[in-house]
Amino acid sequence: MAQITIREALPKDAEAVLACLKQAGGETDNLTFGSEGLPFTVEQERVFLQEQQANDHAVFLCAWDGNHLVGTASLHPLPRRMYHRAELGISVIKAYWGRGIGSQLLEQVIAYAKAHGIELLNLDVRSDNVRAIHLYEKHGFCSIGTSPAHVKIGSQYADCVLMYLDLR
Repeated sequence: MAQITIREALPKDAEAVLACLKQAGGETDNLTFGSEGLPFTVEQERVFLQEQQANDHAVFLCAWDGNHLVGTASLHPLPRRMYHRAELGISVIKAYWGRGIGSQLLEQVIAYAKAHGIELLNLDVRSDNVRAIHLYEKHGFCSIGTSPAHVKIGSQYADCVLMYLDLR
């Protein structure tokens, strides 16, 4: 494996981002989407990534193994009176699980949040995704409860653990 490079996504990365997320969605039930990926065109994703770059309370990071996108992490700010908070999302393709990429992405997202005055990070994670929960706890996230039947895949429901990190 080449050294993993993490950098902010550029609009030109839109096609790779969509392909990576589609692959990740097809490899696990831990995401909010499956093998269909996200419902955006490449042009819509380009615009989204451009908007992310322009917003100092948002970031979209990409983890690259050479020229192959293997993971993403993002912070999306909440509106109005919740602007001090951001939603966190992380995805790594299965072939790269267990290599510390999620941890690297998480560390860079947390550093970005601290540098840009984001005070609280929120996330939800499937309650049976023990590895991810451990990763978040290792980086200081705390559980604040469970959302029952948070996701439904076919006829099966899964609960999610709601977590947050206080950076104040």
